[in-house]
Amino acid sequence: MSPRRPSLAAKLKGLMASRRDVNGRAFSARTLSAAVDVLPGEHTSVSHAAVAKLASGTQDNPTIATVVALCEALGDVPPAHLLPHESYDDLHALEAFESPSARRVLALLHGLPESELLNVIADLERRRADLGLPPVPEPHGGAEEAPPSKQRRRRSKDEAAQYAADTLEGL
Repeated sequence: MSPRRPSLAAKLKGLMASRRDVNGRAFSARTLSAAVDVLPGEHTSVSHAAVAKLASGTQDNPTIATVVALCEALGDVPPAHLLPHESYDDLHALEAFESPSARRVLALLHGLPESELLNVIADLERRRADLGLPPVPEPHGGAEEAPPSKQRRRRSKDEAAQYAADTLEGL
């Protein structure tokens, strides 16, 4: 794998940091495992130790069922995002691709000359601005970035003990 391409671990860590669990906090291995357990319907179970190994990179070959369950628990992230290919690094594009209408637009754009594509992009950016929609981020080819860090708050003794236990169990 090229050094510029984010690994499954980097993508998973980025998603865990940027997505929120039921308590409004970034996912930990334990909370992501618990979120998988409460998914409706048939799905695989993923232990917090397995999540920790995937996020740390010590395990890098999960089953398809594991990838699908983790992505669903993280808020219906397209599972392709965790695959090691530069086309799947752009999470915003993959999420847009989930829409049949967006796939139709892509099919219509396919084969147009580059100059026409640039004109369509400019028109769509203007249209989004006119509708008051936020601009679409440029593809950056990396894992979803964690939000800017805030000043850290001190943990209570109970929170510190739980954090230490979670960390030790995830090793």
